[in-house]
Amino acid sequence: MQIYAGRVHFGKKNLMPVFFIGIVGGILILNLGKSTLLEGTGLFDEYTLYGMKSMTVDRGALFCYVFRRRMLALLVMAITATTYLGYAACIGVAGWCGMAAGTFLSALTIRYGIKGVILAVVSVFPQMLFYLPAIIMMLGWGEDIYRAIYSKGTLPDGTDRVFWMKKLGRLGLIALITVLGCMMEGYVNPGLLLGYLKGF
Repeated sequence: MQIYAGRVHFGKKNLMPVFFIGIVGGILILNLGKSTLLEGTGLFDEYTLYGMKSMTVDRGALFCYVFRRRMLALLVMAITATTYLGYAACIGVAGWCGMAAGTFLSALTIRYGIKGVILAVVSVFPQMLFYLPAIIMMLGWGEDIYRAIYSKGTLPDGTDRVFWMKKLGRLGLIALITVLGCMMEGYVNPGLLLGYLKGF
């Protein structure tokens, strides 16, 4: 990290190591505290799965719910990228996503073995085929926006119009991919998940 004229300048860094560190952290946390996190909370226990088997899913309502949540997260990330905390937010999101993935996979694996691994995959398929690229693109977008504003020490003027138009177009593409993920999560995944749970 370097300081120029009161501005913080970060070199270009790959956020993927942060994601993988988060995965390892999630696995370690769950394994070290499994007596509390699993046995004490009933996380993904058989009673929970039994209730999921018999539930009826309103796919339209589910789509609206996940759409609001994903779009809100996208909006918050986009706004945060323009602030002085933008880069820290990118690091935090990458680490949090990794930790959530590690915890989720570990919990199901510890409880159900290979069946739990399959359940973890089914639970996020096919929406993660869209969410994962969107997350990676959004983290890169956020870092680029942060660096464009703060690394140069000035807000962009008219000479940077092409850059900002490209970034706006990229944000639109990320939003579109996220919407497709929401459609998969709302309309396709419930059938796959309930179908697998019935034979679980």
